[in-house]
Amino acid sequence: MSSVGYKLVVAYEGTEFCGWQKQEPPAEEFERAEREKRKDRKGLEDQGIKKRVLGRVVKDGIERVQLRTVQHVLERAVREVMREEIVLVGASRTDSGVHAYGQVAHFVSRPEVDKGVGWPADRGGDRLARAINARLPRDVWVRSAEVVAPGFNVIGGAVEKEYTYTMACGETRPVFGRRYVWHTWDDLDAVKMNEAAQVLIGEYDFAGFAQINHGRKTTVRTIFSCSVEELDTGNDVVGVGGDKVKLVRMRVSGSGFLYHMVRILAGTLMEVGQGKMTVDEVRGVLESADRFQNPGPTLPPMGLRLEWIRYG
Repeated sequence: MSSVGYKLVVAYEGTEFCGWQKQEPPAEEFERAEREKRKDRKGLEDQGIKKRVLGRVVKDGIERVQLRTVQHVLERAVREVMREEIVLVGASRTDSGVHAYGQVAHFVSRPEVDKGVGWPADRGGDRLARAINARLPRDVWVRSAEVVAPGFNVIGGAVEKEYTYTMACGETRPVFGRRYVWHTWDDLDAVKMNEAAQVLIGEYDFAGFAQINHGRKTTVRTIFSCSVEELDTGNDVVGVGGDKVKLVRMRVSGSGFLYHMVRILAGTLMEVGQGKMTVDEVRGVLESADRFQNPGPTLPPMGLRLEWIRYG
């Protein structure tokens, strides 16, 4: 029987994952890095994130640590269903602590029905999703599974992605729902933030909003939409005793994003909302294409969520 390609749409709560990408660092290197982290637990990047270890393996004579990543956990579940060594590829390499509602993953099955291997297309995507979900932990879920045409490129075929970043602000710090928002004690002016967000729409060199040493050949990207709005506070993000928490959300879609770009955009717009930056200064950062000209911080991962990925 010929091979069958499957596309999965996946949601996950990223707090206890070390990101999407499968990672197996040498044990000695991992332990050294953990010792360094314990020296300074005040860094924003470590807040709200629990690094997890799945186990240890020996490869090429080197002991390696298997970190708990979404790709690793999901690929293992799919392999149990398929009974074959499939390779799962994701569209976006979300960082530790980042959440997703619409991550997309792809794998190819080579069914051998008489041997009980693989998943023929006529069994249906709904049944496949249920079978995979039965083998997954509670912080990851396959929303849908469908057959895709040969040659489907889960990374190169994506034409648009949307992320949101949610901030809680003011004197009431969120207790319930704190894993999904970043809190600042300052009040935020969502109207002014939205005004600054409009400056970012279009095709530009976004080097001023990218992590230094990002590793990409070009920093030119296209932002299709960018907006900021104040949300009605739901019951899932509340303070002690049910006190109201003000929530502000940035929503941005584009052809693609540089390393930490969305979190830097959110940090820059937060500075505008706090009155520390002006709309013209944001425009100046964009025109400079220089990260050193941008005082906006890289906000922590917990407020970031990958919403959807669109294919042509």
